[in-house]
Amino acid sequence: MFAAAVVLGILLFAELGWRRHWLNGEIGRKFVHITVGTFVAFWPLFLSWEDIRILSLAFFVVVLVSMHFGFFRVIKTVIRPTYGELFFALSVGLLTVITTSKGIYAVAILQMALADGFAAIVGTRFGRENKYHLFGRSKSLIGSLTFLVISLALLTGYSVLSETGLAWHYVVLTAIGATLIENIAALGFDNLVVPVAVASMLVVVY
Repeated sequence: MFAAAVVLGILLFAELGWRRHWLNGEIGRKFVHITVGTFVAFWPLFLSWEDIRILSLAFFVVVLVSMHFGFFRVIKTVIRPTYGELFFALSVGLLTVITTSKGIYAVAILQMALADGFAAIVGTRFGRENKYHLFGRSKSLIGSLTFLVISLALLTGYSVLSETGLAWHYVVLTAIGATLIENIAALGFDNLVVPVAVASMLVVVY
């Protein structure tokens, strides 16, 4: 109940910000993305894997209903079509099937919460002059670089804190792979594919 209440509180706060016009567009949506995602990354510290799977399914249903009826408009204020919130809800539960390592789960979720979240904010703010197009989608060099740097930082932190550690080249290759997937995946599908890919790559050397 506590975990669900915190997420609901963040959504209500963000919705208030949207209505008061100090959380708009990509900034408002990514505020939810970053805060909720960061909180979810640490769920294994106080929730069982089964609890996380149940909450994942519950949030998937809530997001689906919200998209249909127009609740929580702060997360749907971007013009481009995206199902990122649905895919993110799915990834939360799917990761519990891929790994039982709390560290791997956390770093995989944070790839989207922090790396993707701040990449979108930085790209929106500073990426107008360095855009490129990939498969019909507009991206920015500064946004992709932000994703890569944060991904590297997260994976380096995991390597330092984990018992097994990671070779430096594996950290770099995993971060580059996550960045490439984020660039290619469309319609918010990166919210599912990136965490799953990162977790799968870390499980191999766990």
